[in-house]
Amino acid sequence: MTVYIGREASKLWKRICAETTTEINLLADSWKYILTGLIFQYIHGLAARGVHYLHRPGPTLQDVGFFLLPEFGQDKSYISETVFTFVFLSFIVWTFHPFIFKSKKIYTVLIWCRVLAFLVASQFLRIITFYSTQLPGPNYHCREGSKLARLPHPESVIEVLLINFPRGMTHGCGDLIFSSHMIFTLVFVLTYQKYGTKRCIKQLGWLIAVVQSFLIIASRKHYTVDVTVAWYTVNLVVFFLDKKLPELPDRTGGASFLLPLSTKDKDSKTKEENHKLLNGNSVDPADWRQRTQVNGKILDDANLVHADATAMNGA
Repeated sequence: MTVYIGREASKLWKRICAETTTEINLLADSWKYILTGLIFQYIHGLAARGVHYLHRPGPTLQDVGFFLLPEFGQDKSYISETVFTFVFLSFIVWTFHPFIFKSKKIYTVLIWCRVLAFLVASQFLRIITFYSTQLPGPNYHCREGSKLARLPHPESVIEVLLINFPRGMTHGCGDLIFSSHMIFTLVFVLTYQKYGTKRCIKQLGWLIAVVQSFLIIASRKHYTVDVTVAWYTVNLVVFFLDKKLPELPDRTGGASFLLPLSTKDKDSKTKEENHKLLNGNSVDPADWRQRTQVNGKILDDANLVHADATAMNGA
């Protein structure tokens, strides 16, 4: 038993080391995209913080979701945040599963490049919408009489740039249309829908997304319109971007399909193919036969040329 455990531990360590090397190579080529996506997360938080200074508390707007769903109250408002945290952490763990499990369909770096692209596009649209019109926040700390409903004028630029993370993210006001929680939830679910392998988890993911929508409204974190707009906006953003972004390489092909060819490799390969074509050879290795051109025609075998020339001399 001890020998077996030691052997499996050794295999696991080798797998982790090999996967780490692979991901580092990918990160060396894709770090600009990862860094840009992470920087935009800060910009999105900065924008949400800025609109809080513009927020003016007022009567809660009439909302069909507020009529249909009972209000949780401040003592139960943590429920929606707990579900969202579970979805967020579960997705992160799944993206790193190639380091542990043998069944590997994705590359962690490449999947996060894709996810960050979806998030950036959705958050960019969100910033435009909540700065266009500031609605009175329905959340408890955004209502009239709350100290957090209106932020005092900042004393310095540093105060704005620090954005008070994470309390500034969970106790913001004014950044309503559309829900940021639903952006992350839907992007994660849609990504797993395409690249995940467990059907039951896919179905569970969609169920959690629906439940999360109701919990956000019941917690009075957002109006129903914020959640509704998020559902069709995020789905459309992912649908169109997914067609524009390059598809992830298939891991079943082995390490040879790991990285795209560099510019130097592409040029070398192109020159080689052009040379073969000029010599009358097909690019397909199975069709690399010596060919000879006679009277504007390409013949597959030089012996045929000799036979034709003999026939012409006899004539």
